Amino acid sequence: QVQLVESGGGLVQAGGSLRLSCAASGSIFSINVMGWYRQAPGKQRELVAAITSGGSTNYADSVKGRFTISRDNAKNTVYLQMNSLKPEDTGVYFCNVWGTGYNYWGQGTQVTVSS
Repeated sequence: QVQLVESGGGLVQAGGSLRLSCAASGSIFSINVMGWYRQAPGKQRELVAAITSGGSTNYADSVKGRFTISRDNAKNTVYLQMNSLKPEDTGVYFCNVWGTGYNYWGQGTQVTVSS
């Protein structure tokens, strides 16, 4: 069994910051990519940011320069530092990890940015 435990969501005013964390536990080895996706009401889930085991990163254009993804390979944990938050960043944020033969999702954490 593999569990992804997310934390750090909440309500924040526009311009504020939040830090999301996602820890993977259980029988999981050699995670290739860890990432964050989000889903706003009435919209499809979209990639926010992803990071490979080697540290290469990829960001959605809408968050470049504001969000930073990082990971601790020893702890199988991925972080998302979100600064200068905007109301359009509101949504449920999902952690995702994948490697050879597996792809797991977290249950999601709500991020709400008020104007």
